[in-house]
Amino acid sequence: MTAHRLAGVHWFKSSYSNNQGGNCVEGARLDGVQMAVRDSKAPELGVCLFPAAAWRAFVDELKADDTIA
Repeated sequence: MTAHRLAGVHWFKSSYSNNQGGNCVEGARLDGVQMAVRDSKAPELGVCLFPAAAWRAFVDELKADDTIA
C-alpha cells in the first residue's frame, strides 16, 4: 500500500477510543474491498490492511462475544 493511495482517505476513530489517552484506533474503508487500520497516536508506524469481508467477520465476532469488555 503506497502512501499515495492513502492520501485523502477518510479515517474514523474507533467508538472505543476517547480523548483522555484511551486506545486510539482509526479505520478507513478503501474502495469497499479493504479496511485500513492504524494507531492514531502514531500513524507514521504504518497501516494494517484487511479484506473488507474479513474485517466485518472480525467485528461481528467481537460484538457477539459477551466476555469482551
